[in-house]
Amino acid sequence: MGNINLPDNVWILVSTALVFLMSIPGLSVFYGGLTRTKNILNTIMMVFVTFGIVSLLWIFYGYSLTFGPDIGGFIGNLKYAFLSGISFKDPAPSADNLYHYLFIFFQMTFAAITVALMVGAFIERMKFTAWILVSILWATVVYFPVAHWIWGGGWLSNIGTLDFAGGLVVHETSGLGALVGALILGRRREMVMLPSNLALVAIGTGLLWFGWFGFNGGSALGINETAVSAAFGTTLAALTGGLTWMFAEWILFKKPTSLGLFTGIIAGLATITPASGFVDLGASIIIGFLGGIVCFIAVVYVKNKFKYDDSLDVFGVHGVGGMLGALMTAFFAKPEIAGVKGLFYGGTELFYPQIVGLVAVGVYTIIATAIIFLIVKAIVGLRVSPDEELQGLDEIIHGERVTNEPIKF
Repeated sequence: MGNINLPDNVWILVSTALVFLMSIPGLSVFYGGLTRTKNILNTIMMVFVTFGIVSLLWIFYGYSLTFGPDIGGFIGNLKYAFLSGISFKDPAPSADNLYHYLFIFFQMTFAAITVALMVGAFIERMKFTAWILVSILWATVVYFPVAHWIWGGGWLSNIGTLDFAGGLVVHETSGLGALVGALILGRRREMVMLPSNLALVAIGTGLLWFGWFGFNGGSALGINETAVSAAFGTTLAALTGGLTWMFAEWILFKKPTSLGLFTGIIAGLATITPASGFVDLGASIIIGFLGGIVCFIAVVYVKNKFKYDDSLDVFGVHGVGGMLGALMTAFFAKPEIAGVKGLFYGGTELFYPQIVGLVAVGVYTIIATAIIFLIVKAIVGLRVSPDEELQGLDEIIHGERVTNEPIKF
C-alpha cells in the first residue's frame, strides 16, 4: 500500500469527476451555446468525441509517454502502455499517496480536455473526419511530450519551469494549436455570428467554473493547504476576471454584456491556473484582473486587427491567459505557499525557467500543429464544401437538428 492516504484519494476522485464535468457537459454546453443553431450538435459532438478518443489514447500509450520512465528529457517510454504491469492496489510513482489507477484517471481528464478546448476555434467549417485525425495526432505529438517535459520529469521540470495546473501544458498548447489550426483552416464564409443560446453559455460557464475546483484544487494531489489555497484563489481570479471584462465593455462600448462577463470569468480561470498553487489570495485577484484586461485586448482588438477566425476565442482567452499566468508566477510566487520565491518576494530565479518554458512550448506547439494540419489536409482535406457550410453541419454530417423548426439560410 505504500503511503496511500485515503482522504487524499477521496479528494482526487472528486476532483477527477469535477474535471470530467468541465468537459462533459461543461465545455460542450458552453461552446454549443456560442455557435449557431445549425451547428450546435456538431460542436457538442466534437467535444464529446474528442474526450473519448483522447481518453482511450491515454490508456493505450499516452500515460506511458507522459509519465513513463524518461527518455532524454523529451518523452516517457512505453513501460505502462495499455497500463501494463499496473495493479489497482499500487501507489502512483509520481504521487505515492494516491492509487496508481486514480492518478492515471485524474491526469487522463487533463489530456482529454486540452485537446477538446481547441474545438472552439474550428467550429462550423471543419470536416468531422479531419478533426478526428487531428485530435489523434495532436494529442500524440503535442500534448503527451509537453506534459512529460513539465509534469513527467522531462527537461523543463529539470530546469525549474513551474506550471501548477496547466497554464503551459493545457492552455498555451491548446491556445496556440487553435490559432495555428484556424489560420490554416481559413475563415468562415459567414463571419457575423451571434450566440444561439446565451442561457446555455451561462450554464456552461458555471459548470466550467465549478469543475475548475478539481482542475486547480486537485492539482495539489491531496487534500491539504495548497488545495484549499488554490481553489480559493481560483474563485477570486475568476470573479475578478469576469467583472473586469464586463466593466471594460461597459466603459468602452456603453453596455455590460452577459457574454463579456462569462468570457472574462473563463479568462480569469485560465490565467490563474499555472500560478494557483504558488500565489496567495491577493495575487490571485491581481492575476484575475490582469487576465481580464489582457485577454479582453486580445479578443476585442488583436483578433479584429489581424482578422483570424479563432471562432470562440480559444487563443485569445486560453492561450493568452495561460501564458500570462505562467509569466506572472515568476512575479507573485510566495515562498510560504510552495517554497518558491517570485520577484515581489526578492527572487529572480524563476524568470529564466518560466520564459524558456513559454518559448519552448510555444515554438514546439506552433511547428507541430502546422505539420499535423498540413498532413491531414493532404490526406482527407480540412473543410466541408461551401454549400455544406452554409446549410449547417448538424444536418449535413450527422443527419440531425437541434430543433424541428425550418432552418433559414
